[in-house]
Amino acid sequence: MPHLRLFSLLLLLLAGALAARAQPKTPADFGYRHLTMRYQGDTVNILVLSKKGEELKRKPVFLFVQGSMPQPVIMYDEKGAFPLLPFDTDTLLTRYHLVEISKPGIPVVAHTRTLTPSYAYLDPKTGQVPLAYCQRNYLEYYVARDAAVLRYLTHQPWVRADDITAMGHSEGSNVVARLARHPGPLRRVVYLSGSPLGRMLTVISGNRQEADSAGAENNFAYWKQVVASPKENNCLGDTHLLVSSLSSTQTPLDDFLHSKIPVFVGYGTRDRSALLEDYMRLEMIRAGKTNLTFRAYPELEHNFMGFTNGVVDQKKWNWDRVAHDFFTWMKSTK
Repeated sequence: MPHLRLFSLLLLLLAGALAARAQPKTPADFGYRHLTMRYQGDTVNILVLSKKGEELKRKPVFLFVQGSMPQPVIMYDEKGAFPLLPFDTDTLLTRYHLVEISKPGIPVVAHTRTLTPSYAYLDPKTGQVPLAYCQRNYLEYYVARDAAVLRYLTHQPWVRADDITAMGHSEGSNVVARLARHPGPLRRVVYLSGSPLGRMLTVISGNRQEADSAGAENNFAYWKQVVASPKENNCLGDTHLLVSSLSSTQTPLDDFLHSKIPVFVGYGTRDRSALLEDYMRLEMIRAGKTNLTFRAYPELEHNFMGFTNGVVDQKKWNWDRVAHDFFTWMKSTK
């Protein structure tokens, strides 16, 4: 009988362990606060990372705007959670609360085994991006939603409402450029590896740099289709709705011509949009704009990696260097 009781106890412990393992992870499991707000009838998920013990301390806010992929904010594997940002956040968290807004229709937290090799989330039933995501995946939605989140944050007692920074890289840079034009409570913007004259010109510029004339012609033909039906949204890849919103006549260059808050512009000189960034810099000088600070990083590509023998070398990671530059700049724009 004692052996039977011991065996039963072991079964209970095993069942408890398996049940705990099966429990879905939450942001709190990784040290994040999970806030929600309503916007246009949807629930917007806002994740906040703070220095331990200072979660409710009143501090400035650093908002990171995600790029183009339908990725969860928190991705993890057996080793733990992936870093939220591509640079060390210890210094950032000493001074700021870090905030990121989840993509619409995408889980806030996900194990990498549920994602594609590029860490994108697809609906397990359809094998496509969720409908809620593709319906909202365009510039104007993100700008309006993020502006609403900024207003929401200003009412939180732990937020220094007069010191909010937004950083966007790649597609996220388009969002912060538009926010810089209509900043509301936003104090400053960090614009990295953007497409200052719109996405399509950046894509075609890449074709030219790669001597891909056929690719350029295909993209001109595709652009004709986008212009003919700019609101088309079939939820397959980059939709006409998304591309037209990122390639409209109101470009980041135009946004910055109308901006008044401080802007940090950073880009690698071997990014396919580098020449376009240089052109924007010329136009800002022509217009007498003094609120933009430009940093060109020689021989770095879109993600601020270097090259070895002409090939991108992921070991030559320069994000901490770039972050040091814009954090130094941020201190000078108090």
